[in-house]
Amino acid sequence: MTNIFLLKTNDLVEQLRKGQISSVEVCTQYIDRINNLEKDVNAWAHFNKKELLEKAEEADMDRKSGKPLGPLHGLPIAVKDIIGTLDMPTECGTVIRKKMTGSQDAEVVNLLKIAGAIIMGKTETTELAYFHPGKTKNPHDYSRTPGGSSSGSAAVVAAHMAPLSLGSQTNGSIIRPASYCGVVGYKPSYGLISRSGVLKQSNKLDHIGIFGKTVEDVALLAKSLIKKDLYDSATIHYSADEMLKVCKKGPLFEPKFIFYKTKNWKNVDKESQKSFEFLIQTFKKNIEVFDTPSYFDDIPKYHKIIHETDMADNFEVYYKKSKKKLSKEMISAIERGMKYSAKDYVEAVNFMKRSYESFKEVFEDYHGVLSPSTTGVAPKGLKSTGSPEFCTTWTYMGLPSISLPLLTGANNLPLGVQLIGDKLDDLRFLGVANWLEKNCKKYAK
Repeated sequence: MTNIFLLKTNDLVEQLRKGQISSVEVCTQYIDRINNLEKDVNAWAHFNKKELLEKAEEADMDRKSGKPLGPLHGLPIAVKDIIGTLDMPTECGTVIRKKMTGSQDAEVVNLLKIAGAIIMGKTETTELAYFHPGKTKNPHDYSRTPGGSSSGSAAVVAAHMAPLSLGSQTNGSIIRPASYCGVVGYKPSYGLISRSGVLKQSNKLDHIGIFGKTVEDVALLAKSLIKKDLYDSATIHYSADEMLKVCKKGPLFEPKFIFYKTKNWKNVDKESQKSFEFLIQTFKKNIEVFDTPSYFDDIPKYHKIIHETDMADNFEVYYKKSKKKLSKEMISAIERGMKYSAKDYVEAVNFMKRSYESFKEVFEDYHGVLSPSTTGVAPKGLKSTGSPEFCTTWTYMGLPSISLPLLTGANNLPLGVQLIGDKLDDLRFLGVANWLEKNCKKYAK
């Protein structure tokens, strides 16, 4: 039997398409892996092996009967437990929604099914995708956090319990867990992937993103999910048909990057600082180090105003009817959100556009911006999911970002490098990310 854990997801999809391996065989290997590891990692909010094998058998029958196949036919994919599913619970990490299902599949789930993918289960999230941790542990060290809020989505890929998964980010909820768990985490430009049918924290800030083993893996999945959706007014028409092809091809010229240490560099632990300095030195002909623009200083404040005001609005029903079942972190955030003025909110929204307009000229001369994904390796303990401070600026401006597992920090734990690109330049951006990933691997060899 083929060992699927040694295959890139692109190669696995190709073998499924050609019938060289069956979906049942693939799912059986993942089930065995889950049986061995889930008791320690606790990454699944809902997983039913009987249902998964039934879907796999159906996928194999469709292939054998000659039915038209989608680009992801027979591939199992995990989704974060804030993404609505009609046939599985969508509990959003809170007892308030225990055993509740969505009224319909989220748009991204519809698109996965159209592409032939199998929804293999729902992954753990923090409470309502905010800060209060769930039960998931870091696969590299069970005493450490996997990050949040897409805790389970990062952990299942890191532990080889799923080939790909979907998560979400409103601040740092894809980039941070990807870094801590040592996987690729891609947050596309704002407006590329629909949030319809997904728990809403903030319409201005919410993004759907992807976890995988490689840049090409996330490009493969993103290609099927980037669509205009009439039920999400933020989405746009964007051609992603060539995404994987452009990603594999890479940049036309050897890329140039800016590295921003930012004013938060002092918060990066010493071992991690050394790792980033090594990266800068290794690629010194490609990387220039600069200070961040002064107007970046205001972004965390404005991000917080939008984030908490929107949570106060979107989670009002939970606050009014079930306040005692909410965490202290959630209650505090909602109550702060109730106190901001309309002027505060409008100012914060307007500064989004102004800050991007000031910043976008950077991409006329550079292929991307580099920065730490996090303040270091996954912190000890499970009472916090770590700080999103190196993600806030890029989420606020709606820029594409990706965490690449290129470095190691203290205790030989994974350490992500964050690459940021220009808004809606995701095809070229993933090609540049692929170049960086492959060149770092060449150097490591």
